[in-house]
Amino acid sequence: MIHIYKEGFNNHTLLLLHGTGGNENDLLNIAKYIDDEANVLSLRGDVSENGLNRFFKRLSEGVFDEDDLKYRTQKLHKLLDDLSNQYGFDRANVTVVGYSNGANIASSLLFHYKDVLKRAILLHPMVPLRNIEIPSLEKTSILITAGTNDPICPVKESEELFELLNNANGDVEISWFNFGHRLTEQEVFKAKEWFDKKEMTS
Repeated sequence: MIHIYKEGFNNHTLLLLHGTGGNENDLLNIAKYIDDEANVLSLRGDVSENGLNRFFKRLSEGVFDEDDLKYRTQKLHKLLDDLSNQYGFDRANVTVVGYSNGANIASSLLFHYKDVLKRAILLHPMVPLRNIEIPSLEKTSILITAGTNDPICPVKESEELFELLNNANGDVEISWFNFGHRLTEQEVFKAKEWFDKKEMTS
């Protein structure tokens, strides 16, 4: 998978997963703002939808190809292990920053693997899969940001994801913004505030 890796000055690694049509450069400035001393691993989705980069296939807007999502999740999990060995970053100290499609595959990682991420910043995520037993998330902190007027990710979708992660014993917080699906400065400020708080208490 095409990616960027930038070695930092502390033991943290920020994993960046872009939205549909994005690339590995999209979230670099956000990562720098959240923790400018962390390692950065930014991936480009290797699925093309009419020329737009994605991390997994979908059947239509808001309808995921579940078989492909499971396959791509497994592939991403292995890739993170492989890249950790290649670059030497601490696999147990990874915070994902995922937007939209990137947030969805990040959520799928949480749904499938215990202790796969230390923290997750999920920007406008949806419920990746239903009727699945989620492993314990008691060691994982999760921030969800959502738009009250998001036409792609309705309020009830964000609320359901919060409940599923919370019921799996995750340390979950949800923040609402009076916007649609686009990523806003307010959400980035919130992500930074949340990350710093978790760092102080870890």
